Amino acid sequence: MGPWLDVQTFSSRWELAVQNYPLRTFLIFEASNGSVKEWTYATFDQLVNRIAHHLNDLGVRQGSSVHLALTNSPAFVAIWIATIRLGAWIVPSDPFGTSIELAEHISRTSPSVGIYSPSRRENYLSAKPTMPVIEINEDDMDLEMIPHKSFNLWPEISPRDRAAVMFTSGTTGRPKGVVITQANYAFAGKTMSEASNLESHHRQLVVLPMFHANAQYYSFASAIWAGASVALMHTFSASRFLQQALNHQITHASLFAAPIRMILARGNTPVDGLHLTHCWYAMNISIGQFDTLTNLLGCKPRQLYGMTETIPAVLTDCSTTPNPSSMGQVTPGCEVAIQTTDHRVAANQTIGEVVVRGEKGITLFDGYLDDPMTTNSSFINDWFLTGDRAFCDSNGSFFFDGRRQDVLKVAGENVSTVEVEMMISSHPQILEAVVVGAPDPIRDEVPIAFAVASDLINPPSIEELMSWCNERLAKSKRPHSIIMLDELPRTSVGKIRKFILKDLAAQHHSQSNSKPTQGAFQ
Repeated sequence: MGPWLDVQTFSSRWELAVQNYPLRTFLIFEASNGSVKEWTYATFDQLVNRIAHHLNDLGVRQGSSVHLALTNSPAFVAIWIATIRLGAWIVPSDPFGTSIELAEHISRTSPSVGIYSPSRRENYLSAKPTMPVIEINEDDMDLEMIPHKSFNLWPEISPRDRAAVMFTSGTTGRPKGVVITQANYAFAGKTMSEASNLESHHRQLVVLPMFHANAQYYSFASAIWAGASVALMHTFSASRFLQQALNHQITHASLFAAPIRMILARGNTPVDGLHLTHCWYAMNISIGQFDTLTNLLGCKPRQLYGMTETIPAVLTDCSTTPNPSSMGQVTPGCEVAIQTTDHRVAANQTIGEVVVRGEKGITLFDGYLDDPMTTNSSFINDWFLTGDRAFCDSNGSFFFDGRRQDVLKVAGENVSTVEVEMMISSHPQILEAVVVGAPDPIRDEVPIAFAVASDLINPPSIEELMSWCNERLAKSKRPHSIIMLDELPRTSVGKIRKFILKDLAAQHHSQSNSKPTQGAFQ
């Protein structure tokens, strides 16, 4: 892939959207009390200017950082854009994170200002912030605590200027700070709007948390690039999702597999008149779930693959007949390959590591915060190593096979946990399943499965699930134990915290004295 010739800043893209679409709707927000407010690009820009003036008064300058611990709200969006336009950068944290987590993010980024909600005041102040702080009610539509003063001394901003540090969700260990530039946000907006054929008359639905890359890259950045609008919900509700999509005249949406399964389990009631044009989703769902979701949304959902580090989704299914088992093909403007363990391009149908090539700070992330060693070790021959395993078929479609750590060594045999998970999840009474490895003195590792029933009151028996697996999986792939849970431990964006389950699996397997278990974990 050659260099992105039309390198732009995210700040300039906002200015252009305001200039070209001043009277078009930019944001609709539905608060926790059900009230709704709408802003055009021009009226929201006035809010951005007010916040920029206030941030500047508190000492935010070009190159400063602003720490955000807010749920989905107009305040989050306006502070994000104002910070970007000031040439500063945001540090978005999980607003429900512990004070220890918040303190770590603050200490690693030295913010000039911190912003939190009064409902979580004690937790935020327990992080002992030493910078000025702003307390904002996330349901406040007018932000009256912000002075009505407009800012117009905007600095000169360059594409490589830092725009954010987003900490990875920490599903496997200590979070890394991913450095995002102005050009990165612009490139994400351009690439994702084109991949979904987003135009100015379309409207995105955002229910995923704003502090996460999905909402920022795939929904907001693409909408701003195209001059489209966004309907932002204060939080995700599986039972209300479909009705909200109809109420706000949604055409485009983006989800993870976990919210989709929640919709199918708790909000699986068709809503007359709902016909989306496009819906992205990340992570596999079953064919049955895909078909049901298609009927509910009125369009076939399309899988994508991306990371905070890759900026846009580098794989997207843009075909007329999306394949629910495939992550899609290489997104135009991106470069992706499958490499073997010796870092050679893998042949078709050969499982290897997904690698992505681009220009740091332009089409790929700029590196890990204050960690050049980890940054350098994440690249081999200019290719970013994602840690994900997949294969590519002769048609250029990519198929997920798990993370590097999702391959177990069972008595000398390589076992993909993804394959076992998909088999258990295909049982008609199972909503979802996850498989981890437990140390075993004889077989090195054994698969331990955790499953959630579709109906928690009437779950299938462990014996039935074991029989289901024994009939469909080779001996090395069969779970040694199946442990039923009411829900899987997740991050706030729905990713499964496998390291918690690995501890449970190791404890359970040790207690069982390496004998297959037919009962649930207590």
